[in-house]
Amino acid sequence: MNGSALDPVEFLKGALEIPSPSGEERLVAEYLAEGMARLGLKAFVDEADNARGQVGQGPIQVVLLGHIDTVPGVVPVRLKDGKLFGRGAVDAKGPFVAMIFAAASLSEKAQERLTLHLVGATEEEVPSSKGARFVAGRLRPDYVVIGEPSGWEGITLGYKGRLLVKVRREKDHFHSAHHEPNAAEELISYFVAIKAWAEAMNVGQKAFDQVQYTLRDFRVHPAELKQVAEMFFDLRLPPRLPPEEAIRHLTAYAPPTLELEFFGREVPYLGPKDTPLTRALRQGIRKAGGRPVFKLKTGTSDMNVLAPHWRVPMVAYGPGDSTLDHTPYEHIEVEEFLKGIAALKEALEVLAEIAIPEREPRLD
Repeated sequence: MNGSALDPVEFLKGALEIPSPSGEERLVAEYLAEGMARLGLKAFVDEADNARGQVGQGPIQVVLLGHIDTVPGVVPVRLKDGKLFGRGAVDAKGPFVAMIFAAASLSEKAQERLTLHLVGATEEEVPSSKGARFVAGRLRPDYVVIGEPSGWEGITLGYKGRLLVKVRREKDHFHSAHHEPNAAEELISYFVAIKAWAEAMNVGQKAFDQVQYTLRDFRVHPAELKQVAEMFFDLRLPPRLPPEEAIRHLTAYAPPTLELEFFGREVPYLGPKDTPLTRALRQGIRKAGGRPVFKLKTGTSDMNVLAPHWRVPMVAYGPGDSTLDHTPYEHIEVEEFLKGIAALKEALEVLAEIAIPEREPRLD
């Protein structure tokens, strides 16, 4: 069957039917690469199990990167009442498949100006971000679009940063009649102090500029001679608070008896509103019949991973409602999905006309 016979909705449905929790993306990557090849793109699966595609031979390098892994859990795949259900429908196989079909429809004229690099990235849903980190040093884009659900009329300019924290307290057992906090109580006191610090930081700040905190796990391990308590929490960080500064605050609030471990560090990112890329997307959305709107996200994405490496215009764009991410009823509206393809295709055509090289010179 030739590429012209590929239906975008059926192709996305096929991708949703292949489970791909983080670390198990190979099969869906092969499926996506095969589809890209049938659509006329140069396609392959790389060493990080990313699904890769390329089209065009122009001097302007554009990366379209969306992740193809999902969180665990099964959402039965079905098409019902104009909605396509399935794990990854919006987060983020739907946005990446939209990128594939937009790229495949690029005009020959635009292909003379642009080279599009498609990356279906692995392990975005876990701290490793394996796929994005693999291509970070291998591609040198002028413009980047991250495939995440912004709604087909939305353009995401920024994501908060992230810091994951594990805290452990081990101490000798003592009789409960002693007026001394046990290991669990010490951790609780520490987390209460961190909450108070975050709330103080948030006074008068809008949602994107606030520090968010979430307690993920708390455990007390029974032992005969020792008390052992552990907790795990995460912080979502605004642009004014990079991870290293947050670590300084967290360390200062911690008694020396607590063991702290920091990981999953991602810097916040906030891009400019007026670049050739944002102008192209605004025009593309309007040409598809929409009203463009800028958005800021309180989560994180591969944008946070790649922004320090690729200091070029970057946005996140893709059809779908992000409030459905990770839910048992995750789905994408078919009309929304097709509008996203049309808007991105139009945006790439505009970008081909107005783009200028944005890459920083390589320092060898």
